[in-house]
Amino acid sequence: MQALKSEWDLEPHAPLHVLEDYFGALPRWCPGCGDHAALNAVRRLALDKQLAPERTVVVSGIGCSSRFPHYMKTYGFHGLHGRAFPVACGVRSRRPDLHVFVVTGDGDCCAIGAGHWIHALRYNMDLTVLLLDNNIYGLTKNQTSPTTRMGEPSNTHPHGAVLAPLNPLTVALGVTNTAFVAQTVDWNPPHVYATIRAAYEHRGTSFVRILQRCPHFSAHVFDDAIEDPSRILLMEHERGIPLDPAVRERFPNRQTHDPHNLDAARAIAARDDVYPIGLFYRKEDAPCYEAFTQQGLAMTQAEKLAAIEAAIERFAI
Repeated sequence: MQALKSEWDLEPHAPLHVLEDYFGALPRWCPGCGDHAALNAVRRLALDKQLAPERTVVVSGIGCSSRFPHYMKTYGFHGLHGRAFPVACGVRSRRPDLHVFVVTGDGDCCAIGAGHWIHALRYNMDLTVLLLDNNIYGLTKNQTSPTTRMGEPSNTHPHGAVLAPLNPLTVALGVTNTAFVAQTVDWNPPHVYATIRAAYEHRGTSFVRILQRCPHFSAHVFDDAIEDPSRILLMEHERGIPLDPAVRERFPNRQTHDPHNLDAARAIAARDDVYPIGLFYRKEDAPCYEAFTQQGLAMTQAEKLAAIEAAIERFAI
């Protein structure tokens, strides 16, 4: 008896993933490190979105935050210092089917990797970027980073940092073709999750700065905001970061901000009297460079060889 086509031509059901499917190695970050909050949020996002581990990639550079790929049971690339972005852009350009996360630190991103960071924002390829900013070089034990506040002592500046810190938000908002810039704080996990989820759901490069405590070297730098929630300015809008009312009420200082208003986003990002969190800017129709880098992916081997031969012929004498 011949089987009906419907009996053998059905697509197999995709497996239902559970949280443990995203658990890699046991995290070796210090207890109280803000990196744990980011890791838990990404794992929860992967579960809620049912991201297949074999189609998910976490790319990092060097630093405490850059150990992130080891702790996700997905593909990962633990790269060189400051070089997470070119690796991630390369992955994205040839494997558009993958979900690509970039995890970097304030030194990794804003110092040695600053050039790659700026151009990755400009390229606007579909990447979810998490900048875990603890204001210090933690892995190499307490050196001044680009975001260390003026006057903060460190091993490289024992009498205090002598230059004003770089502001990753104003830098990102000043780059041509930037399409998504947001900020959150590690001590409010619901807001961390909501922000990362909104970033993942945006098509293009989503840049999320996470103010993150280092329990050994910079635990005190955010004490004022932790002890006094009014020091945090929650940006809210119907096109912003969606929050449950219970989470929203934890922030008494709130401001309506349209994330399509770039000038207002830059003004809020430049404030140093409060810690603004939420979505600063979003541009849904910003061009994505991967639309060009992915050309030719469907070519057969014969077509590729013919194209190479044609290119060589152009230079024949």
